[in-house]
Amino acid sequence: MATERKVSEGEECIRQAEKYLKTSFFKWKPDYDSAANEYSKAATCFKGARALSKCKDAHLRAADCYIKNNSFFSAAKCYEQAALMAKEMKDYAEVVTLTDKACQMFREYGTPDTAALSMERGAKIIESYHPEKAIEMFAKASEVVMLEERPKQAAEYAGKAVRLLLKLKRYDEAAEMMKKELQFHLEGDNRPGAGRLVVALVLVHLTRDDYVAAQKVFKDWNGYLEQEEHITLEKILEGYDEGDPELLREGLNHPFIKHMDVEYAKLARSLQAAAVAQPHDTTTNSTVLTEEASGDNIQENNADDFSGGLL
Repeated sequence: MATERKVSEGEECIRQAEKYLKTSFFKWKPDYDSAANEYSKAATCFKGARALSKCKDAHLRAADCYIKNNSFFSAAKCYEQAALMAKEMKDYAEVVTLTDKACQMFREYGTPDTAALSMERGAKIIESYHPEKAIEMFAKASEVVMLEERPKQAAEYAGKAVRLLLKLKRYDEAAEMMKKELQFHLEGDNRPGAGRLVVALVLVHLTRDDYVAAQKVFKDWNGYLEQEEHITLEKILEGYDEGDPELLREGLNHPFIKHMDVEYAKLARSLQAAAVAQPHDTTTNSTVLTEEASGDNIQENNADDFSGGLL
């Protein structure tokens, strides 16, 4: 009964909003502000009645009125509320679309930092269901905050995109995004953050089985490393290059590697597992050399036996 009453109240608000939008001989312009207010009231009623589709539609109508009235901030908030309704309806594609519209309105209003926060909230809603789209949204958020030259926030958003890329094992794209994140750290004069990211980027390149790229990252950016990080990376790179699993494990087992962000720590464990699967066994080489030497001796003895001919 209460639900029906709420729906009825919401529909009455819709009718009132439509009246404000009508024009006549004595009323030349629609009253967009009053109509938007009525649509917002209707959305509240529909939400209380759990009429999610009606609620979302009312928010969108309110947003349209606010846009026509040049109230871009209010329009953005309506789009955000509509996105939350889409989330409740499990329409995640619509969440992306509405969040993007909210971001555009916040930027139009002149608040790119709020636009980026809106994009981040939308990305968090969908990251478990559509991580590919969430990656794009985090990347866009990093670009938006750089409009106000906020490299610290940009690095944070880029890092979130990187972690999702690593979860999806899209290592090439992760490496490219990490370069952007590194640049943001440098622009923000965050040397410790840059150093940690250099370590992580080396691990990503080794996971890609690209020793040359890993070595180049170390060579180009080792000036940002702490002494402990420098020594550890040297061990990891040397162990990887020489096929020495013990040296590689020693580097990868360092406490600061183990306590890195979860996705980077997983890469270190994967590299260790690969080292165990392909152990550096010097006895194998020795055995092969011994067998080759034995073969040579046999051939020499056979040659001596037949040196005088067959008879």
